[in-house]
Amino acid sequence: MIVMKFGGTSVQDAAAMDRTLTIAEARLPRAPVLVASAMAKVTDQLQQIARLVGEGKQEECDAAIAALEERHAACAREFLAPPHRDRCLADLAVILEQLRALTRALAMLKEWSKRSNDAILSFGERLSTTLLFHRARCRGMDAELFDARELVKTDDTFTSALPIEDLTAAAIVARVKPRPGSLAITQGFIASTVSGATTTLGRGGSDFSATIFGAALKAEEVEIWTDVNGIMTADPRIVPAARPISAISYREAAELAYFGAKVIHPSTMQPAVNLGIPVRVKNTFEPDHPGTEIVPTAAGTGVRAIASKRRITLVSVSSSRMLLAYGFLRRIFEIFEKHQTPVDLIATSEVSVSVTIDNPSAIDRIARDLSEIGTVGIEAEKSIVCLVGQDLWKDTVFLSRVFKSLHEIPVRMISLGASDINLSLVVPEPATEESVRSLHAEFFP
Repeated sequence: MIVMKFGGTSVQDAAAMDRTLTIAEARLPRAPVLVASAMAKVTDQLQQIARLVGEGKQEECDAAIAALEERHAACAREFLAPPHRDRCLADLAVILEQLRALTRALAMLKEWSKRSNDAILSFGERLSTTLLFHRARCRGMDAELFDARELVKTDDTFTSALPIEDLTAAAIVARVKPRPGSLAITQGFIASTVSGATTTLGRGGSDFSATIFGAALKAEEVEIWTDVNGIMTADPRIVPAARPISAISYREAAELAYFGAKVIHPSTMQPAVNLGIPVRVKNTFEPDHPGTEIVPTAAGTGVRAIASKRRITLVSVSSSRMLLAYGFLRRIFEIFEKHQTPVDLIATSEVSVSVTIDNPSAIDRIARDLSEIGTVGIEAEKSIVCLVGQDLWKDTVFLSRVFKSLHEIPVRMISLGASDINLSLVVPEPATEESVRSLHAEFFP
């Protein structure tokens, strides 16, 4: 069997949904499970509704929900004929009435918590998969709709929940029975705790959902359908000459995702890695293009792709007390742990440590605590530019080519060695695009 995940642009309107179902229909002999995101921009609209709820602005919430209702109902009316249209509109109305009831209750309390945020955001996927299910039935397909909240069980880390693997696998295997000729449809991104509270897997978590289902059902392949021809050598919005990569390893893909590549979600790889399931990234709008295959090991060495991550803050701590001392690094990282702030890159010398973070919300408290250890420097408005590929450190001229390409750009920090597939550089944020373009021209002439 095969798992197919379709993102927001792939289900953004009636025409896109029909295109998606045509792709799925061609795979019916492979017993497909279709995992879908919300329609494009709907999650952003629901996020705005959650903010309005927190401000107690019920009238504005109702207006926003009415706009969502009209968009989804218009889609149903466009591509469904009776009796499928009437059934779909009735199902959509039930879901939207649940959203209205939830927002009214929350608005009275002006509650905007991570838990309520997840509950509100979950409606986007529920609405889009309702449309897909009824359209599949209208087209004569044998389709079944599953609520992912009953299948994917997570901890209670709302907005970025982590699946409980054994409970999730057991629920999926017990309920979802893929078979050739039939299409199973479910939602990406959403899940629930053991007690039934709705959770989400974080923005972009639909990719993660796909590999969760793929791992539980022992899929032969997971396909991630998006709006580009696979993983590119760079962001094509920055480098128009960027080209698709035919094959890439799990580790390389995960590094690219974490450091800014938007095609896949950083957590996507792990369930597939555990079972060696290949993941293929394909373009809904060019379904015949082979896309990018993500596999345990990809042939070839050298730079595979370049990614960038903006809005980075560089934190430095210097102290002569660090010289020949043990426990110094532990004290530094305990402070970041205390303030629940992950660290991206690390560089050390005898008397100083520099790290990068992408969440500066606690930076003042972090700086205050670090000042008890040594002199603290904070540099905002930085970017990480990373080059990912196999055996980079084995190429004796690799670093010279990198710095030759960036000879006019002040590189504030480098990291090579912690990972043998990633060279990361910290540059001023305004120089991000110039850095990526220069490096791409050097390594992908």
